[in-house]
Amino acid sequence: MKKMFLWIVAFATLVGSALRAQDITGAWQGTLTPPNGKELRIVLQLSKDDERLKAVMYSIDQGGQPFKASSAKFVDSTLKVELIIGSYEGKLSADGKTITGNWTQGTPLPLNLVRATKETAWEIPEPPKPPKLMAADADPSFDVATIKPNDSGATSLQQLTMNGRNFTIRNGSLVDLIAFAYEVQAKQIEGGPAWMDKDRYDIAAVPDKEGTPNPQQIRSMIRKLLADRFSLKFHHDKRELSAFVLTVGKNGQKLTPTQLNGPLPGLGFGPGKGGLSLRVINGTMVDFTGFLQSLVLDRPVVDQTGLTGKFDFTFTFTPDDSEFNGHPPQLPKQADDVEAAPGLFDAIQQQIGLKLDAKKTPVDVIVIDHVDKPSAN
Repeated sequence: MKKMFLWIVAFATLVGSALRAQDITGAWQGTLTPPNGKELRIVLQLSKDDERLKAVMYSIDQGGQPFKASSAKFVDSTLKVELIIGSYEGKLSADGKTITGNWTQGTPLPLNLVRATKETAWEIPEPPKPPKLMAADADPSFDVATIKPNDSGATSLQQLTMNGRNFTIRNGSLVDLIAFAYEVQAKQIEGGPAWMDKDRYDIAAVPDKEGTPNPQQIRSMIRKLLADRFSLKFHHDKRELSAFVLTVGKNGQKLTPTQLNGPLPGLGFGPGKGGLSLRVINGTMVDFTGFLQSLVLDRPVVDQTGLTGKFDFTFTFTPDDSEFNGHPPQLPKQADDVEAAPGLFDAIQQQIGLKLDAKKTPVDVIVIDHVDKPSAN
């Protein structure tokens, strides 16, 4: 009987140790090394709310902005966390002290985490304060604007960003600038010389007013730049064109209200599991449709969702030759067991609950009356 009692105690101790080892809650930390070689310290905080696992990730060398996970699961010692900025999957060690896994934001990168203690935990900085905004009634112009020819041979816009007060375009054509400034698609721009779409430029500019401009102020500054440096003159007209209309799908949208509070959206592409991931952060539906019509699709995209506010969302699709002006981004080779992502239209409907339909509808067009190659700096 004594031996039986000792065996039961030992068994209970082993079970207790195993259960403690499988407790995933707490703070975990590790170092991520992106392709640029600059190490980033990552903290992943896991907690439970009514037995539901919750996760918040911090990249403390990039300001400490918290990113709440849309999904966090821990099954059979495997942790899976989905965030708007990427995803993490790792395996918990038998002793419950380490998680070995990968961070995926395009190409998977190793990210091994260790359980933090009070003595070893990295300090998480206060989230950055929202940038100082330009006065809403300000009418800014570019105080300094440098325009240089881009002879790289690339056939599409490579960058259009507003980072603080620094506006940058890389490999942009005049058509790209007009499309962005006036929120139209290339097919809505008529007339003008052939070089408008062929010649490419790099532009760096700074506003003449303090603060970060909002999207409409950015467009206003580009419009002034077009008139001043390209001598652009045009008139508006109406045409019935083939367009894509964006609506909410029959089962409802699957978008997440944004976690950020800045004035500008972030939109971009990157390799995803089985295809190309399109990610929107702090974006409106107008931002999204403008992005689709300027870079992805070959016709105007009209927002009829009725959705207001700003959202964070991502979806992954397999582009075809009708998109990206016939030059879809090259994707890295996928593993044999990875299923190809659906096409753009199916991906939008399945993954974010919206729907794109082709329709003919009256749209505004810009008819070019006069334009010159940009004046020298």
